[in-house]
Amino acid sequence: MNLLDQIISWVSPAAGLARARHRLQLDQVRRYEGAAHGRRTDSWLTRSTSANAELQLALPKLRDRHRDLVRNNGWVLRAKQAVVAHTIGHGITSKLRANKTAQKRWNAWANSTACDADGRHNWYGLQALIWGTVFEAGECLIRRRWRRPEDGFAIPMQLQVLEPDRLDHSKTELLDSGRIVQGVQFNAWGQRIGYWLFPEHPGDLIGVAAASEFVAAADILHIFRQDRPEQVRGVPWGAANIVTVRDMDDCEDAFLFRQKIANCQVGVIYDENPQAPQGQNQPAMSEAFQPGRFDYLRPGQKIAFNTPPPASDINPMLRHYLLRIAMTYGITYAALTGDLTRVNFSSGRMGNIDMGRNITQWQWLTLAPQLLDPVVAWFGEALAMTGMAVRDLIADHGMPRREMIDPGKEIAAIVAAIRAGLTTLPAALRELGEDADELLDEYAATNAVLDKLGLKLDSDPRNGTAKASKSGARSKRRVTTRAKSRPAAAAKAA
Repeated sequence: MNLLDQIISWVSPAAGLARARHRLQLDQVRRYEGAAHGRRTDSWLTRSTSANAELQLALPKLRDRHRDLVRNNGWVLRAKQAVVAHTIGHGITSKLRANKTAQKRWNAWANSTACDADGRHNWYGLQALIWGTVFEAGECLIRRRWRRPEDGFAIPMQLQVLEPDRLDHSKTELLDSGRIVQGVQFNAWGQRIGYWLFPEHPGDLIGVAAASEFVAAADILHIFRQDRPEQVRGVPWGAANIVTVRDMDDCEDAFLFRQKIANCQVGVIYDENPQAPQGQNQPAMSEAFQPGRFDYLRPGQKIAFNTPPPASDINPMLRHYLLRIAMTYGITYAALTGDLTRVNFSSGRMGNIDMGRNITQWQWLTLAPQLLDPVVAWFGEALAMTGMAVRDLIADHGMPRREMIDPGKEIAAIVAAIRAGLTTLPAALRELGEDADELLDEYAATNAVLDKLGLKLDSDPRNGTAKASKSGARSKRRVTTRAKSRPAAAAKAA
């Protein structure tokens, strides 16, 4: 109540009460229901903390629990496989905007295990490993390792993929020249200048506990999907689903246990006439049932067979859970479960388009700026160390091809778009996951061989065009001939 309200209430309590009542009603009209206090929201506890403050205590436990789900829950494991398969596929290629020599050396390095510090994966295998780690743990670290000339590598650089546990999560402090947030050090401008890493994985059983060490940001790539401004660390993708998936596991286990108990108990034997004499010559019914077996009951005994609960009771609930899991991870229900019973061409295409938008965002908004472009830049620095004069390398990335649902219709639509000028042949080839330059060069080489041998194939588009041109020319000649013959015919008729 402000000063004016107090004066009005002192002069006229009725007027003051009416004023207060109208003010309360106005507040009720203006408020947001989600911010109101009442029975429905009293137990809703929220905090105005930053993303980093929320992750300070929660991140290690979220990471551990999500990893446990990936290990022990088949649905979450399948979600990880689907996300990696659709985003990375057989690998994201890079076309360097430089001379052909640089491209050849990139291809040789990327297609060999010489790019991996562990010597197990080529560049495309590392992409799948990195993206799977981002899905499972929320983030992944890549450390650049320089090699000496005597080590025998054509490119003196390798990539070491590290789990985010290597970051000293407990190291958060203010510095005179900046700050450290959960192991990531910033300068006064807020730029990342380094990372505090443990020499060994802190979860190794044979490792020796050691203090974290500073590594310059120039040699580290920190890959994660950033959901909030100023967020420093990544969150496991299934954070919103951890409790839900755990509950689904418990429900499945309880249902299966109930089915086992119900099916083990075949029936109950009871006496209708407990006073009836027991027959000595009739065998009692056995307690265990076997196929093809006949048994007898004693006089006065009857059996009531058990009716197990139907297994279909759990299907609607499981479908609801699986839909929720699929939506949380940004994939379709069909991609998660492989269940295509309710999918037709239209629904399948719409689902793939929606999932495709998520995949495109992951590829171009996270992988390209945080992983693909920096590794190409690192490669350019490594080439310079070998004595090759190259400028800052820039690459065009070719994302993996997405399979078509109906190739006949979709290819026809692409051809129509090219002919209408809505796109170009190289652009269409890139959307299909092909390298336009390599494919066109291969076409030119193939056509040269066919021309040299004098071969004409139906698969050669030039033959179709030539036939169409000849056919058009013949039609034009026929039309001209007919036009010329009409006056002569008219004169003859006259």
